[in-house]
Amino acid sequence: MAGSMSGLLVGALFFGVRTLALAHGPYSADGGVSPFYVWTGALAASPGTLLRHELLDQRLALTKAARSERILYVSTDGAGVAVKTAVSGSVYLPAAKPPPAGWPVVAWAHGTVGVADVCAPSWRGWLGRDRAYLNAWLDRGYAVVASDYQGLGTPGMHAYLNWRSEAYGILDAVRASRATFGLDNRVVIVGQSQGSGAALGAGFAAPDYAPDVNVRGVVATGLVVALAVPVAGAPQVPVPPYAGGSAEDAAYSMLYLLGVDQLLDRSLDVDTYVSPQGADLLHAALTGCLTEVTKVATAENLSPQTAFTQARASLVPVEDENLIFPSARFRMPVFTGTGLADSVAGTAPQYNFIADLCAAGTQVSWHFYPGLTHNGTVNASLVDSVPFVEAVMNGQPVASNCATLSAPGPLQTSTPGVPFNH
Repeated sequence: MAGSMSGLLVGALFFGVRTLALAHGPYSADGGVSPFYVWTGALAASPGTLLRHELLDQRLALTKAARSERILYVSTDGAGVAVKTAVSGSVYLPAAKPPPAGWPVVAWAHGTVGVADVCAPSWRGWLGRDRAYLNAWLDRGYAVVASDYQGLGTPGMHAYLNWRSEAYGILDAVRASRATFGLDNRVVIVGQSQGSGAALGAGFAAPDYAPDVNVRGVVATGLVVALAVPVAGAPQVPVPPYAGGSAEDAAYSMLYLLGVDQLLDRSLDVDTYVSPQGADLLHAALTGCLTEVTKVATAENLSPQTAFTQARASLVPVEDENLIFPSARFRMPVFTGTGLADSVAGTAPQYNFIADLCAAGTQVSWHFYPGLTHNGTVNASLVDSVPFVEAVMNGQPVASNCATLSAPGPLQTSTPGVPFNH
């Protein structure tokens, strides 16, 4: 994801008067993908069962992968339903000779792409930042398993920022890929932005939901995650008030409405919350991805105040609750990377959650990166995350540096000339 979760949730206030009706909801954002994504048979198999797979065409393959495949597998609906569902994703294998036990696994949790089926990374592909990042892991001898998450590609609404459904999708993607693609059962879960919460969720859920998946550690950058209340004894810094009101805010607010609010309340009437001015933005979110949605919001000079009705504000507490983790105590080491110029997720919320992790007794390797943004931190953090991953994969201890955690200070300006540092 490339937007501020906590900022948008706390800061978006919705005003305006609805005078015209839009098309009927609910809205699924389904379609536009191949029949591969639609499983018409029964889902009697256990979560983690591979339903089918196929080669990705060359434009979607990663350059460092000897084999790039699309997968469809059984998972669990994590949005309060707890029934089986089909989820899609992709698998990439390194070009070198596999180790005797199979390829160790980096399970990649992607950031925000949108809520429409056509936004599924296994269908649309990866942007340059993520292609570079995933190729870096392949080049180091790790297979990459990437869930699209529930409802992206496959029928039904994308469970946007619902960490349970994302976690189940990630863990079941690893289960489904293991035998067919010759994977080792040593797994590190890696995620950025929306994917940071997904990766942390998968690490948190793994011991109970998927004890058969040997999760050795979690790597999370651009943290978008929160607790209901801080852990006792965890130092906290004030989170600056969020100004809000931009076109980007309107775009992300539409993703929340379609991908969180609808999913958690199956009877919700989307038309109650979208203003006449927001009709084009709604259409863009149902048929396009984050780039297209933001373009429409910008071109039409939309804000949360103009794109939505006043009723939209009542949904913000529900969206906040969707982000909440039950605990900051993880049973495996956690690496965190925060760019000190991250104006998207903010540095103060990230520091506060890292402090919570430390106070809860989690083994944390935290890293702050001067001058790096939300995007820039992803690839730049490899210098520190690769040694972390290699250590946990090889069963070596990773020292916690919680004792030296310090507050990040004022938001910095971005350093020019760093790849993807925008």
